Amino acid sequence: MSQGGQGGGGSHSLAFRVMRLCRPSFNVEPPLRLDPADLFAGEDLFDDPAANPPSFSSSSDSDPNYRNRFLLRHFSDAMGLSGLLVLPQSFGAIYLGETFCSYISINNSSNFEVRDVIIKAEIQTERLRILLLDTSKSPVETIRAGGRYDFIVEHDVKELGPHTLVCTALYNDGDGERKYLPQFFKFIVANPLSVRTKVRVIKETTFLEACIENHTKSNLFMDQVDFEPAQYYSASILKGDGHHSEKDSPTRETFKPPILIRSGGGIYNYLYQLKTSSDGLPQTKVEGSNVLGKLQITWRTNLGEPGRLQTQQILGTTATKKEIELQVVEVPSIINLQNPFMLKLNLTNQTDRELGPFEVSLSQNVSYGERAVMINGLQSMVLSEVQALGSTNFHLNLIATKPGIQRITGITVFDTREMKSYEPLPDLEVFVLQTPRVRTTF
Repeated sequence: MSQGGQGGGGSHSLAFRVMRLCRPSFNVEPPLRLDPADLFAGEDLFDDPAANPPSFSSSSDSDPNYRNRFLLRHFSDAMGLSGLLVLPQSFGAIYLGETFCSYISINNSSNFEVRDVIIKAEIQTERLRILLLDTSKSPVETIRAGGRYDFIVEHDVKELGPHTLVCTALYNDGDGERKYLPQFFKFIVANPLSVRTKVRVIKETTFLEACIENHTKSNLFMDQVDFEPAQYYSASILKGDGHHSEKDSPTRETFKPPILIRSGGGIYNYLYQLKTSSDGLPQTKVEGSNVLGKLQITWRTNLGEPGRLQTQQILGTTATKKEIELQVVEVPSIINLQNPFMLKLNLTNQTDRELGPFEVSLSQNVSYGERAVMINGLQSMVLSEVQALGSTNFHLNLIATKPGIQRITGITVFDTREMKSYEPLPDLEVFVLQTPRVRTTF
């Protein structure tokens, strides 16, 4: 941890020392494979049949041909773990969502004691200033010559970027002078994860894909990745079918195994299904809102160090609904050329007010070109008013003028009261049969 300059003028009897408290790591060593005979005799000794190779009483399964030299004698050999733990040799990286824990010692390096020591420790970021320790109400009475006063501070890291641990001491020196000692220790908070999301809307269902990538140098075991939906939404996670023994296990939901995301760029994808859940409230309450919710993520490292993150609100497409919806209900199974046929349609009012009357016709937009299917008879059809959230079925009389696969295009609804046209019905493909000619002979 870097240390800033001291203030207050002159020399000080006290000085801060800051050490980070974190769990040790495993001592990993590549396993060394050798035969004990190599330490006392060369390999050529076993090639001479007249030589008398030394015997090792401790090695009952001596292998002069070295066939078993690389066999693993213990399960820890495969991991290269020596069974030893190593204390941190440097300050290390601090990540967002972790708990910063620091052991702070204030040392008296003078030859006389100092009295009435007021100690403060705080974290400063670009936006916040968080007090971690303040002994103003109960100062340390004395710190003897060569002695020290130790304490531990903790802080849940919730902001990225530069941080400064500010340690200050106000004390009476040996000659009775009141002195002020500030010291600054700077560190950077990095992001342990990146969360990339994709939103897809299929009819009334929204699918959210979250891709979590590990940016740390340690494997992360994800205890929990839960999506908290916004109001009027319900969410469920979608998973692939597991092994039958896992699927039928009664402890599957009680004891969920953590998901491993490997260090240095490992990724894992989660898929959630969202549905509107208005709980009896009008559907219009949801309209215009594109906030889907947020993710709650908790994890642990190899040795159990916890971490927790909450994403910002995840946004989807703005939930806007059409005032009316025009749908095809039924299409005749057989459509003959030059023969009229009836197309059954449904008009739904999706607002909380009465709409209509309406006129249904084929759009005169030139982009549609020459039509092969047209209205048979009057070119517009009148529909009466449709109540709020109500619907009505009606039939449209059409006729096909060309055989083969043809499109019914440009069916448009016009509100005669509000003088407003709505979006045309999507194109519909139909197959028109050629009417067979009947030859008459006399």
